[in-house]
Amino acid sequence: MVIDDIFSFAVAAEIIKGHEDIEPRSVDECKERPDWPKWKDAIQVELNSLEKRGVFEPVVQTPQGVKPVGYKWVFTRKRNEKNEIARYKARLVAQGFSQRPRIDYEETYSPVMDAITFRYLISLAVSEKLDMRLMDVVIAYLYGELDANIYIKIPKGLKLAESNTKSRNMYSIKLRRSLYGLKQSRRMWYNRLSEYLIKEGYINNPICPCVVIKKSNFGFAIVAVYVDDMNLIGTPEEVIKTVEYLKCEFEMKDLGKTKYCLGLEIEHHPNGILVHQSAYTEKILKRFYMDNAHSLSTPMVVRSLDTNKDPFRPKEDDEMILGPEVPYLSVICALLYLAQCTRPDIAFSVNLLARYSSAPTRRHWNGIKHILRYLRGTTDMGLFYSNKPSNSPNLIGYADFGYLSDPHKGRSQTGYVFTCGNTAISWRSKNKPWLLPLLIMQKFLRSMRPVENVFG
Repeated sequence: MVIDDIFSFAVAAEIIKGHEDIEPRSVDECKERPDWPKWKDAIQVELNSLEKRGVFEPVVQTPQGVKPVGYKWVFTRKRNEKNEIARYKARLVAQGFSQRPRIDYEETYSPVMDAITFRYLISLAVSEKLDMRLMDVVIAYLYGELDANIYIKIPKGLKLAESNTKSRNMYSIKLRRSLYGLKQSRRMWYNRLSEYLIKEGYINNPICPCVVIKKSNFGFAIVAVYVDDMNLIGTPEEVIKTVEYLKCEFEMKDLGKTKYCLGLEIEHHPNGILVHQSAYTEKILKRFYMDNAHSLSTPMVVRSLDTNKDPFRPKEDDEMILGPEVPYLSVICALLYLAQCTRPDIAFSVNLLARYSSAPTRRHWNGIKHILRYLRGTTDMGLFYSNKPSNSPNLIGYADFGYLSDPHKGRSQTGYVFTCGNTAISWRSKNKPWLLPLLIMQKFLRSMRPVENVFG
């Protein structure tokens, strides 16, 4: 298969491994790296934290009929909004895939804040001139109480007592608290946090349960939860009270003004807040070797009304499907995340090209490269939420419906955007099947049945 001048990805994995400093996957790999002392300290900090919170019961011989859950060390380097390494982190994770439903766990769902909610809260903070702080709970999952008896294999790095003379595999540890990796851990943590906040008068939002609100005569405070990260938004006095109340029960890090959350970079300016993903965009361009490409001013070329000349038409019989060496689906996934978070300007073009993920051709790949070249020239573009007073209503929605905008399959394109303070907080571009007339006809026929029965 000959592919013009596009990338050669036959040895993509080797290239990536050679150019990117990937995270170690085991303790043995950590020992072979020059930064082993930092990983060693991170491992010890994790073990000390587990012991401090009483996660483990004493080591015992594994009870008969019990199959202990395995474990794995997960290593990561936390980065700031500039993609710089902030700290080394080691996490002991249970291998929850061996848990049995209805025996080792019941419910697993836990609500988290989505990007739309977060953007609205940013807009609210700017328009009302509220404080916005980010708090990080240290090892949040360890605060959750388990709802089942679970044993885990003895982790590497944890020493056995001299009285335990049998093989290490004969022993295990019963968990007192939830551990990362267990299927119910996230739910146990959320339940613990929610109960603690409700006890103080906070109220769960019925639409978005991960947002809790407390009002008083002096102001209000909003706590938006995303796993172990909490964004506190509200009047200064109430935000300070919330911080002090949370610190009474949980070990927390006060990260100050929210500058990075959910993959979004947040810049605070005197006239508003800019939300963008410049670092992520640069990583996309570098990952797919487009960081030195010439920039373009539009995210896609103009489409033709002639179905035979449309550059975004489906694969034709004389065209070849791109091979697995071309990461078409990988680029689509990377761009979809960008389009859903801070770049509504590429939402339509990415949605259009995503339709051909199962059978992409060279034409479609050229469309992908066109978007990447557009991003090359608009890396710093984002959403700016201004604090200037606006005469328009607080929340405005725009919607449009393109009749048969996809002539190849007789489908229509639906798009909408909601703005708050003249800046977008929610948007979507979606291709819809043309079923509306059929549904209308179906309802009409159903309504005629009583008439048919009357007149025979």
